[in-house]
Amino acid sequence: MTTTPQLATEQQPAGSLSQRASDHLWMHFTRHSTYSEAGGSVPVIVRGEGPYIWDDQGRRYLDALSGLFVVQAGHGRRELAEAAARQAEQLAFFPLWSYAHPQAIELAERLASLAPGDLNRVFFTTGGGEAVETAWKVAKQFWKLQGKPLKHKVISRAVAYHGTPHGALSITGIPAAKEMFEPLVPGAFKVANTNFYRAPEYGDDLEAFGRWAADQIAIAIETEGPDTVAAVFLEPVQNSGGCFPPPPGYFQRVREICDRYDVLLVSDEVICAFGRLGHTFAGDRYGYVPDLITCAKGLTSGYSPIGAMIATDRVMEPFLHGTTSFAHGYTFGGHPVSSAVAMANLDIFDREKLNQNVLDNEGAFRATLEQLLDLPIVGDVRGDGYFYGIELVKDKTTKETFDDDESERLLRGFLSKALFDAGLYCRADDRGDPVIQVAPPLTCDQAHFDEIEQILRDVLQRAWKVL
Repeated sequence: MTTTPQLATEQQPAGSLSQRASDHLWMHFTRHSTYSEAGGSVPVIVRGEGPYIWDDQGRRYLDALSGLFVVQAGHGRRELAEAAARQAEQLAFFPLWSYAHPQAIELAERLASLAPGDLNRVFFTTGGGEAVETAWKVAKQFWKLQGKPLKHKVISRAVAYHGTPHGALSITGIPAAKEMFEPLVPGAFKVANTNFYRAPEYGDDLEAFGRWAADQIAIAIETEGPDTVAAVFLEPVQNSGGCFPPPPGYFQRVREICDRYDVLLVSDEVICAFGRLGHTFAGDRYGYVPDLITCAKGLTSGYSPIGAMIATDRVMEPFLHGTTSFAHGYTFGGHPVSSAVAMANLDIFDREKLNQNVLDNEGAFRATLEQLLDLPIVGDVRGDGYFYGIELVKDKTTKETFDDDESERLLRGFLSKALFDAGLYCRADDRGDPVIQVAPPLTCDQAHFDEIEQILRDVLQRAWKVL
């Protein structure tokens, strides 16, 4: 699961940033043994501008992952730093525990105006996993307040990632990400995802496959008992496994199923919201209105941490009466500085028309990446907006994938290092079948698409020869 770049550079001198990181910094999703091996060093990124980043040795890389699907407006936006500084001078911190402050009020109002339907209530967190955790807890309490206390279970999709807190991790559908932390929160069940490239049914009919995949949710609800299921958690485009878009009609069918069985539909848009798919929220792209939205990442373009759960008026209504409260919160949820940065970031979206830029250029981005299909190692290119996965295969005709050892050698033994050395920061991943994921800042254009394709082409040609 790790995507650690294995850099075979010369040993770092004592006292260098890389050595100090190796000595003291516990990095996330990282194999630290990589940096204790001869010649290993921790990559240290010190600066960013536009779609590019620089390391402490002065080397430049195209950030083709927007940090981690985050830096929508690009690096080095002075106005976002200035918004943070102004707010820190005025009110650096105050919690939302029975009090409010103007920045959270204004941001909540703005998000409500942008969200589809009557999703008018915003609960702030500091990140996406917390937003998912919040949504499950809200769903459980909502149904208790409705007199349906048995409705506590959740359904999500195979190979989907929904975060690292224990509840969010239970909703996650990646066994390798969970096994070391079990037992997890009970009540989370998995159904088929929308990976049409490896469709187990209707592999020649995308719309029929989508109907089949959505119906697996109905089957799971029936199997568990509709009176026990609280919510269905779905990403608009599933991230893990390599960008699975929804087939036509998929979300309309899921909405019908949730309504029929009285189950809340949660749209997990931690990655997909704020322009990644060319819209502020994905329901506007795919034509559905969920009961809850979880979001984070691109809301501030990463310039300050924030996340949110957005709920419909219906979900909020039972919390408005008597002694009822939602006994849940985070110290830094709706932080004044983060809220101010989010408002400034949304101003950039409006002024520079970033959503429209994605819609105008996504076809060119797809076409540029699809040029890689002439390589024997590339089986599929899929995604929407500025969010794509490139699946790697041993045999294009049979779609044969790599076994675990081959995947280890391919991704971590060669590709992660080779791509980074070639000046491209992206993700080589095997949560599911081996893929490379690219999701550049929303400001990128054809010149950046070409640069991504050319680096990928060179490195993948060398990877095929290594194998």
